[in-house]
Amino acid sequence: MARNSSRSAAPARFIAPMKALGSDTVPEGNWQCEIKFDGFRAVAVLNGGAAELWSRNRVSLAADFPEVVDELKRLRCRNAVLDGEVVALDQKGRSRFQLLQNRGEKGFSAAVVYYAFDVMHLEGESLVDLPLRDRRKILESLVGKSLRLVQPSPAFDVEPTELFSVARKKGLEGIVVKKLDSPYEAGRRSGAWLKCKVVAEQEFVVGGFTPPQRSREHFGAILVGYHKGKKLLYAGKVGTGFNRRQLASLHERFTRSRSGKCPFDNLPMAKGPRHGAGMTASEMRKVTWLAPSLVAQIKFAEWTNDGLLRQPVFLGMREDKAQQSVRSEAGRARGASTARKASS
Repeated sequence: MARNSSRSAAPARFIAPMKALGSDTVPEGNWQCEIKFDGFRAVAVLNGGAAELWSRNRVSLAADFPEVVDELKRLRCRNAVLDGEVVALDQKGRSRFQLLQNRGEKGFSAAVVYYAFDVMHLEGESLVDLPLRDRRKILESLVGKSLRLVQPSPAFDVEPTELFSVARKKGLEGIVVKKLDSPYEAGRRSGAWLKCKVVAEQEFVVGGFTPPQRSREHFGAILVGYHKGKKLLYAGKVGTGFNRRQLASLHERFTRSRSGKCPFDNLPMAKGPRHGAGMTASEMRKVTWLAPSLVAQIKFAEWTNDGLLRQPVFLGMREDKAQQSVRSEAGRARGASTARKASS
């Protein structure tokens, strides 16, 4: 691509990241296939040797990941905007959101990497209208594999079902598939990008907590929900996944967000469902309610027929997502052939 030197001096600016639409089936056909990462979505903005790293709701991540910012400065360009994800890798090279929560603690040894999977601006020119296949070539030329902490996200020229099967066997979160001719649609969830999850996992708004029981301290479970239209809907109680340090620190944080009223529009429930996640009027009297400002990452087995989470597990708090944007997402995906059998 030809570069205009006078335009190259124009600064790069933050671009809201394009969003992937959750899919409960793995599509067939010709897509660019990538591994779905389990970390912090991050937009890198580079200008004249300086680098910024922003969350998807434009909160600076530079102080959290200074080593990534330092490596971004080494990219050979005057200005650029990259889309990617900051992840912490376990010993098998798998991204794990829980590992990011332990960053800064004694004994933390996980590798932190920024995987770039798109480029929206380079040398004073907007690239958002180019098809993905062209943006990908430009990205690989810019990032390459010479740096340790900044890497291009691996892309695979395979059938989506094939990569999904590999992701399941290796215990990965899932895959993302993208139309090769798709432009970069900033801030949109058009369906040109799809995410297919091996494990059901998403963000939820924290709206309250229950008292501790037995030997546990601070609190028993958190109550979580999601937005549907203008309503915040209760999705269940989450009582596992917390360590002692998290129980203490979260309780202190919750105390600052106490509220005198229930934030969920669909409570109380008429009766408790089979899986014990219900919240009747009598159970609600035991709850300490919170202003709906905090967001948690939750892993779960599936959505029940009652619209609640089954076997939810707390993974960590999300500082990079505004509570207003939390919506219900698709659960675990199935291969296309499996979906056809189920519907026949």
